[in-house]
Amino acid sequence: MKLSDFDFDLPERLIATRPARPRSAARLLLAEAGGIADRVVQDLPAILRPGDRLVLNNTKVIPARLSGSRTRQSAQGEVSARIEVTLLEPAPGGEWLALAKPLRKLRIGETIRFSTALTAEVRAIAEGQLRLAFSLAGADFDAALAEAGAMPLPPYIAALRAPDEADKTDYQTVFARHAGAVAAPTASLHFDAPLLAALAARGVQFSEVTLHVGAGTFLPVKVDDVATHRMHAEWGEVSDKAAAEINATRDAGGRVIAVGTTALRLLESAAASGRVAPFCGTTDIFIYPGYRFRVTDALMTNFHLPRSTLLMLVSALMGQQRIREIYAHAVAHDYRFFSYGDASLLIP
Repeated sequence: MKLSDFDFDLPERLIATRPARPRSAARLLLAEAGGIADRVVQDLPAILRPGDRLVLNNTKVIPARLSGSRTRQSAQGEVSARIEVTLLEPAPGGEWLALAKPLRKLRIGETIRFSTALTAEVRAIAEGQLRLAFSLAGADFDAALAEAGAMPLPPYIAALRAPDEADKTDYQTVFARHAGAVAAPTASLHFDAPLLAALAARGVQFSEVTLHVGAGTFLPVKVDDVATHRMHAEWGEVSDKAAAEINATRDAGGRVIAVGTTALRLLESAAASGRVAPFCGTTDIFIYPGYRFRVTDALMTNFHLPRSTLLMLVSALMGQQRIREIYAHAVAHDYRFFSYGDASLLIP
């Protein structure tokens, strides 16, 4: 399989820069039994069956984009430089790995000031990344970050507009509980309280797992032979309770439906034995055509970037030719793409 096998033409006008309102008013492409139907997310209670189980990722996105400055003494006196920082993931010892622009203006030992309450010392610079030690920790750090930070919108949205206050709500799921992601599990953004209640009334069940989505989800694939691509690692957890619920659904003949590729990757990581086991740690599972799914019966997901690992994942689930047909339909019928875009429900 070559990278070019996962390419397609996408008009820029189809890249969504704002979500549907209400969330559940987004369009839903339903692909099952060889057919395609144009629905809306609000139709899910009529589409799903009693006994189906939706697996939700309850990670919480942190406002990981920070704008600050560093000050340095020079022959011309005190000089300052603006520094834009994007947090990537926690590092050992309470520090953080981050990206910075412009990186060349920073030195080890310097302090970046983000607000009156929040500063960070540059502890290391290597391979295009920083390691930062912040002046605050715990709840104080969380509060200062919420005040000073902005939501880390994906590059394809950030290229079209700047983050704003609305994104702090829009780019967060209604069931976000555990802070640590620097990108949202975007299929879950379509759910609101009325939809969750309607699904529960239908007899659809829910299990929550946690996978902290990393910035690596946006990294391009740079190898032509896709099998040689190395996935980024992300931290996830499947609790004893969630594992038992998912296995019980399968035993009873219900369908396990992952909401989002992040939930699916974690489920499959936890099911090496063919059944879901409790899991806590990092996963770098790479799912591409030829992969044999262990526990996932269906997937609700947004529409993904050309040449991306996520497009490879849905191709593994549905088949490459079938995904080409689905994406051609989505483009022809003006579905909105990517993080704030519309959804698909893929049932092999």
